[in-house]
Amino acid sequence: MSDPKPDKQPFPIAYSCYYIRNREGEQFAPEHVFSYQISGTLTINNGEKEYVFREGDYRFIRRNQLIKFIKQPPPDGVFKSISVYLDQPTLRSFAMEQGYQADHAKGQEAGSIIAIKGGSLVKGFMDSLMPYSEDDQLIDDGLQVLKVREAIMILLRSSPVMKDILFDFSEPGKIDLEAFMHKNFHFNVQMNRFAYLTGRSLATFKRDFEHIFHTSPSRWLRQRRLQEAHYLIREKGRTASDVYLEIGFEDLSHFSFAFKKMYGVSPSRLAG
Repeated sequence: MSDPKPDKQPFPIAYSCYYIRNREGEQFAPEHVFSYQISGTLTINNGEKEYVFREGDYRFIRRNQLIKFIKQPPPDGVFKSISVYLDQPTLRSFAMEQGYQADHAKGQEAGSIIAIKGGSLVKGFMDSLMPYSEDDQLIDDGLQVLKVREAIMILLRSSPVMKDILFDFSEPGKIDLEAFMHKNFHFNVQMNRFAYLTGRSLATFKRDFEHIFHTSPSRWLRQRRLQEAHYLIREKGRTASDVYLEIGFEDLSHFSFAFKKMYGVSPSRLAG
C-alpha cells in the first residue's frame, strides 16, 4: 500500500488567530500536533467523541486522523492558539539517538486526542514561543528544530505512554472498511485519503468497497450524506445551511440540487 500524495507540510510552529465569529472546518492531521489554547474555545470531533479545549488548555492530536473543528472567539475577543507540528523525520532521528522503541498496542489504547496536563515545564515552553507569535517574527530553521525537539522531550515527561505514540512509525493497517465508512462518511476528503486510512491502495479500496456496498464509493457517499441530511432536517429541525458542511458537502447550492434530485423536494420545503 502506498501513501497518497501528502498534504502540504505546515511550518513546525504555527500561530492561529481568528476574530469576531466562529470558524468551522475539517482537516486531516498528517503529523502529531502539540498545542496551547491561548484564548477562545476549540471544539474537536473525531467521529467518535467531542473534545472541548478552553483558554489555558494544552492538547495533543495524534497523526493520521480526520477531525472536524469549531474555533470560537471569546465575547468581544480573539481566538488564539499556538501549535508545534512533530514531523516524522525529526521523531525518527530522536528515537534513534535516544534508543526509544514504541509499544504499538499501548499507544493505540491511549486515544487519538489527549489533554496534556499543564505545569511549569509545559507553560514555560509555550511561553517561550509567544514573543514570535505576538511580534509576528519568523523563527529561523535552526531554532525551529530545537523547539520541536524540546516539545518532544516535554511530552515524554508529561506521560510514559507518549513514548508509544510519538515513536510508533507504523502506517494504518487494513481495517474493517464498512465500519470505517459508516463512521467517517461525513468527512469531505479525497478518495485516496479514505483508502490510505483503511490500509489499502486506491484500487484495492474501490474493489473492496464495491464488494461490500454493491456500488461505487462516490455514489454511496453522496447517498449516505443525503440520508443523514434528510434525517437532520426532518427529525431534528435543522436547516440546509446548518448541515451541508457538517455532512460532507462543500457547496450549499450543490447540496440543495442533489437533495432535491434524490428526494423530489428541496431541503427548505422539507424543513417547512
